[in-house]
Amino acid sequence: MAPRREQSPHADVCVIIAAKDAGATIARATSSALAEARVAEVVVVDDGSRDDATENAARSADDGSGRLRVLRLPENHGPAHARNVAIENSSAPFLAILDADDFFISGRFDFMLDGEDWDFVADNILFLDERLAESMPQVPVFDPEPSFVGFKEFIEGNISRKGAERGEIGFLKPVMRRSFLNRHNLRYDPSLRLGEDFDLYARALAFGARYKVVRHCGYGATVRADSLSGRHRTLDLKHLYEADRKILATLPLGKQDAEILRRHERHIRARYELRNFLDRKAQSGLFGAAAGMMLRPLAMPAVIAGVASDKWHAAKSRRAGSPVREVEPPRYLLAGRVTAQK
Repeated sequence: MAPRREQSPHADVCVIIAAKDAGATIARATSSALAEARVAEVVVVDDGSRDDATENAARSADDGSGRLRVLRLPENHGPAHARNVAIENSSAPFLAILDADDFFISGRFDFMLDGEDWDFVADNILFLDERLAESMPQVPVFDPEPSFVGFKEFIEGNISRKGAERGEIGFLKPVMRRSFLNRHNLRYDPSLRLGEDFDLYARALAFGARYKVVRHCGYGATVRADSLSGRHRTLDLKHLYEADRKILATLPLGKQDAEILRRHERHIRARYELRNFLDRKAQSGLFGAAAGMMLRPLAMPAVIAGVASDKWHAAKSRRAGSPVREVEPPRYLLAGRVTAQK
């Protein structure tokens, strides 16, 4: 059992951890949440793990404070459904999402939750190579430099650019006010297994959420070679661009906001078309996939561009060889001005 930490009289955060087959990392995540004095409850939802390791490891981190609940779902439904279950089985006014292989840095919420000028508030993120998991670096104190993110900036931050990954905004892990979610009847879309966070935050911003960002670092993200984002299904991409279309059809967006969301929808749909073509090629060969594409001419530009890009990257990789992945040094998502060392 983890050592018990004195709970703050101002404990007001529910930490939600959706987990599947996370026995190797869930104890660290759970312990880091329970170590925060402002945490009133931690709800771990075991989303259909194949054995008892995840549930047992989560329970092993219990500090005896009565704040930990571990719920186990008999079947896997995805993180969106699991998080909704946690929301309905908790009551604290603030909701914080923690991935099962990530962790909080000590004092996270002490630096985040000041003021009433936000509905969502996110902080800086430390990215730590999984091979450095046992050697936590000293994390500096950054000047908070608070700023606010609007709908357009948020969507643009989730569109990948050529030669670069998606923008920094897409990785942020905001704390959410339960009252805002309830007022607008907002929950995760359980049909999504990819981009469920993006969809929820986009809908919240469309309803006028005040999304605040501070540069203090309180969230640690584990960098893995086999991250979930690289293992999504073709169908997941289809569901994500359909979610964009649903927002466009049902929520009142200004002209510029609607146009940037259409750009995101086209971006995701292009990725879907390429993956769908490659799936068909694997099933029925090149000619079968090409014949199917002839029936969907509007998808052809995305497929041609995607295939060309894949071939270029493959050729580049062959020229460079296949070196062993080097250990990445710790890095921070947001640049910031250091004011002190913890």
